[in-house]
Amino acid sequence: MANKRDLKKDINFVLGDIIEAVYIWEIANNKKPTKESEAIINDAIETFDELIARVNARDIEDNKAHFKAINNDLETKGRALIERINKL
Repeated sequence: MANKRDLKKDINFVLGDIIEAVYIWEIANNKKPTKESEAIINDAIETFDELIARVNARDIEDNKAHFKAINNDLETKGRALIERINKL
């Protein structure tokens, strides 16, 4: 893990790309948001808020392990959201 700034950028890029993929799917298919697509966007935003709050936490003993755990959570939650997009 390089630093906190890079982790925040990764979170922003990954979840931003997921939200963008949902919008592209909406435009390509029916040009209207569905309940499922709105749910994916809302979950991506909630995930973003949760991960950023964890990055900004100050009462951490082992920074390296903490940031690695956040990075792993980003990967797993991002993959889960992508799988949901693929099922649309």
